[in-house]
Amino acid sequence: MTFNAVVVRKDQDGVVGSSVEQVERSQLPDGEVTVAVDFSTLNYKDGLCLTGGGGLVRNYPHVPGIDFAGMVEASDDTRYEAGDKVVLTGWRVGEVQWGGYAQRARVKADWLVPLPEGISTKNAMAIGTAGLTAMLSIMALEDHGLTPERGEVLVTGAAGGVGSIATAILANRGYEVAAVTGRPELARYLEHLGARSVVAREELEARGKPLESERWAGCVDVVGGAVLARALTQMNYGSSVATVGLAGSPVLETTVLPFILRGVNLLGIDSVMQPYANRIVAWTRLAAELPLDQLDAMVESVSLAAVTQLGPAILNGQVKGRIVVDVNA
Repeated sequence: MTFNAVVVRKDQDGVVGSSVEQVERSQLPDGEVTVAVDFSTLNYKDGLCLTGGGGLVRNYPHVPGIDFAGMVEASDDTRYEAGDKVVLTGWRVGEVQWGGYAQRARVKADWLVPLPEGISTKNAMAIGTAGLTAMLSIMALEDHGLTPERGEVLVTGAAGGVGSIATAILANRGYEVAAVTGRPELARYLEHLGARSVVAREELEARGKPLESERWAGCVDVVGGAVLARALTQMNYGSSVATVGLAGSPVLETTVLPFILRGVNLLGIDSVMQPYANRIVAWTRLAAELPLDQLDAMVESVSLAAVTQLGPAILNGQVKGRIVVDVNA
């Protein structure tokens, strides 16, 4: 039996390209569970895998797609049986191992999470790694004392996947959200998600003093670089920043002053290797706390063929919200 998949290949000159191909089931990697995939999604890492960037893909040909959701087709593990709805994010699937840009996937049972009640497979991919990362960030901030009463929360890269979902969840939980974007034309989109104010990215990119007036009770940062450095100087005493990305830069030029004079916490958030128990908590909270009408507003659905063209767009910051990939379209 064959199925459709996006296959990335590198030619003898080192040029990377991708296209939809027919793949034999026998080519699937080893694993205890075979999933009939309904939907995948587009993340920054997917853009790198589609274009050969970042050194994430070591072996070609390769099937990218770091997230997928679908129905168990066959399982050698007693935790899952045919017909179960499941979601997978992370574990380097789509990077080291073949991923979700295909109508079939085979993975280790430990990497799957049962889909919570109330979330469809399409909803799950509208959420995806971006939504899981956003929720893990909020969980970490709240574990370190953040509450709506403490003040305004900054979300950088707010028009992207992580930022959009973080904005929607925080607003739904009663937080005042200041959404940072370099695309002023998306202000109404961010306000629709619940942002109380919109901050121009240029305002945070400019170099300021080592410590500035206290302004933010918490921060979800997707950008890194100069934006994160400036945000740290404006954090309230005892507040925390959850850092999740490097869309601007992986380099952080700052001082120790926010940490030793204001007790600011810099919390690193990794969603790839998160333990199973944390994933269950995060997905349960996503099902309860992310308004699905807000989720629908940030989603665009595309086919497998279309996603092959979107890699450069997401790397260049040209994608708004969430892209859901219908692998059967």
